[in-house]
Amino acid sequence: MSHSDSFIEEVTDEVRRDRLFGYLRKYAWIAISIVVLIVGAAAYNEYRKGQQTAMAEATGDAIYAAVEQNENSARIAALQALEPESKDAALVIDFLLASHQVVENQNADAAATLDKIANGSDENMPEIYRQIALFKSVVAQGNEMPLAERRTVLEAMAIPGAPLALLAQEQLALADIEEGKIDEAIVRLNAIIIDSGVTAGLLRRATQLIVALGGEIPALAAGQTATE
Repeated sequence: MSHSDSFIEEVTDEVRRDRLFGYLRKYAWIAISIVVLIVGAAAYNEYRKGQQTAMAEATGDAIYAAVEQNENSARIAALQALEPESKDAALVIDFLLASHQVVENQNADAAATLDKIANGSDENMPEIYRQIALFKSVVAQGNEMPLAERRTVLEAMAIPGAPLALLAQEQLALADIEEGKIDEAIVRLNAIIIDSGVTAGLLRRATQLIVALGGEIPALAAGQTATE
């Protein structure tokens, strides 16, 4: 290679380096900004996760402290005083509150607490929670709820395949008994105990109720009860 060629190549390389450094000086702030944004976003995400974890732990501790009160009335007061920021925590608190209100025979208050869940505006709440709250509200109100209204709500929940269908049928059987419709109640109870989805507790209650009403237990269900 001649000296002239070597000189031209060195000049070309120098020009390339100058251009590269020029680009770096001109656009380096963009790269630095991207790095800062990435690092900042990661740091904020970790900070937010830490805050959420701390908040969840504090809420859990507060709920535990509330239900550990010696008196049921004190538990109710402590649960009512909680102000959770999380909707999930509020849901847990309301279900606990309603349970303690029932124990304290505050049935109307329990129903109001449960109705707040069932009729809540949270579109992300799973439907099963609304159904459970509605069912518990009906049970809590008992005879204080007009029988016709009670039947309407329970019949809507007793549709085959519904998650609380058998429990709703049990309550409808009790409504039949309340109205003196003993035969209808026995038929409904027999349908419950031969259902493949019946739980051990519900099977036992339905069987005992049939016997108390003077009804006959289907042979299949009688054998199933004997094995419980």
